[in-house]
Amino acid sequence: MNRFVLFDIDGTLIDPGGAGRRSVSKAFCQMFSIRDAFAGVTMAGKTDIQIIREGLSIHGLPSGDGVLCSIISQYIRNLRIEINNKRRRVMPGVVELLNALKAMDGYWLGLLTGNIERGARIKLGAFDLNEYFTVGAFGDDNEDRNRLLPVAVEKLRKAENIDIDCSDCIVIGDTPKDVQCSKPLGATSIVVSTGPYSYESLLETGADYVLRDLSHAMNLIDAFRLR
Repeated sequence: MNRFVLFDIDGTLIDPGGAGRRSVSKAFCQMFSIRDAFAGVTMAGKTDIQIIREGLSIHGLPSGDGVLCSIISQYIRNLRIEINNKRRRVMPGVVELLNALKAMDGYWLGLLTGNIERGARIKLGAFDLNEYFTVGAFGDDNEDRNRLLPVAVEKLRKAENIDIDCSDCIVIGDTPKDVQCSKPLGATSIVVSTGPYSYESLLETGADYVLRDLSHAMNLIDAFRLR
């Protein structure tokens, strides 16, 4: 049986050291002279497009006439700079897990993230992780995260000529939204408490597995192989 293992980025694969929040906040300051535009706004688990729209709505700003595209362009310019910070890091066990999965027959790696693709590649590129992920579903594929899993499956089919159902997918993230976008479609859901949510709160999400980090995730993958 083929398996498609899909990873969230922020809080799951890496900690970008706040680069995303700083970059979009600076974009609002640069374009609209609004400081701390996202103060009090929770970003975890949302798509980039949702976050930007929320910021525009909070401050009574329109999203038409190319405004959204202009903000995204400025955000990307800022992110290329902000990702180079001393707080950024790869989460525990990530590289070991990716290398193990990459070497396994019948397992495919992908991304399922709220980041727009350009932002995702900048963040992963800072840690030389892009090579593991040739396909994925991103926040600019659909701003509704709950629609991204079928997008990722279809991209894998087109790229590798492999038919995989959503029920053959394993989605790994760090927020309740990672569970919500995957488990209703029959995918196996794994969440880790390396992001903003505690281990105890993640136990209440209905995820199939809750881990403190990805150091021991390979034990689960081995169990899937025996099914």
